[in-house]
Amino acid sequence: QVRLVESGGRSVQVGDSLSLSCVASGLSPNTYALGWFRQGPGKERRFVAAIARSQNTSNTADSVKGRFTISRDRAGNTAYLQMNNLESDDSGLYYCAAGYGGTNYHQYNHWGQGTQVTVSS
Repeated sequence: QVRLVESGGRSVQVGDSLSLSCVASGLSPNTYALGWFRQGPGKERRFVAAIARSQNTSNTADSVKGRFTISRDRAGNTAYLQMNNLESDDSGLYYCAAGYGGTNYHQYNHWGQGTQVTVSS
């Protein structure tokens, strides 16, 4: 059974930093890409960052480029999203996903339940 569990979301202030984690189980390590998406209230789910199964390539959305960094542990089962200089627009439910990879959520077939990030001014 495939399972993705996110953690680390909480309420912070504008300019703060936060690190999210995603632990994947039920999949062979490093056979899938891991991605982060977020969804604000009344908004569609949007791509944030992704890291390839090989760990040597990653991609981040223009809106977070230079502030967010995605990484993956050596075992390949855990992905991290380091978020710096947070803005109020970064608020939302952050989902971890596993799959083929890319910026489109249709390219991922396994999803976690999400972890809430709230950024207040």
